[in-house]
Amino acid sequence: MLPKVVIHNSISLDEPLTNFEPNMELHYRIAGNYKPQVHLIGSNTVKVGIELFAKRRDTPPSECTGDQLGEDKALKDYHAKRDFKATAEPQGSDEKTKGTSKIFVVQEHQARRLHYDFRLERDGVLKSWAVPKGIPENTADKRLAVETEDHPIDYAQFEGTIPEGQYGAGTVTIWDKGTYETKVWNEKMIEFTLHGKKLTGRYVLVRLKRGGDKNWLMLKGKE
Repeated sequence: MLPKVVIHNSISLDEPLTNFEPNMELHYRIAGNYKPQVHLIGSNTVKVGIELFAKRRDTPPSECTGDQLGEDKALKDYHAKRDFKATAEPQGSDEKTKGTSKIFVVQEHQARRLHYDFRLERDGVLKSWAVPKGIPENTADKRLAVETEDHPIDYAQFEGTIPEGQYGAGTVTIWDKGTYETKVWNEKMIEFTLHGKKLTGRYVLVRLKRGGDKNWLMLKGKE
């Protein structure tokens, strides 16, 4: 059984290791199912591999932001669903949005069924929802919004046709875009103000209790 690795401000072992060579890779389970790599330096000192969360060592991976996990990990589901040799969709880049304002985009998606993809920039990615009946434009409308995988920031500029046989096959066009300000963002509710060409003012996303944790209700808030 491997000795425990204690991670605080320093990294040490509960007891010295024997019969191990320097720089041998060890694996130990911490933070649930997360398994970082550590490299033996001396008999009771280890160096943690880059997969450990350097910015917040004591935070479980499920609670880390997209920036802390790194864009590749944050976009794992996005990449897994696409063949970038066949689709012109962006793979993601290190380019960040300019200025302090966060962006939003709504893309009309003529796929098997017409729907609108609503995206908010957060933690280095675009948090995304598919809205089958379109974004509400008055306070009487209540629209189902189904949370989908995170998208790269440069997807906000994407327009074009996704080929048949590819995930989300169909034509994508930008319906509206702009910036937004967050008032509340938690597990149950997201409240924000949009500054777009078509969409302006206060909006709310509320997570529904039934239908799985991916289903939200989108409403136009009263000013």
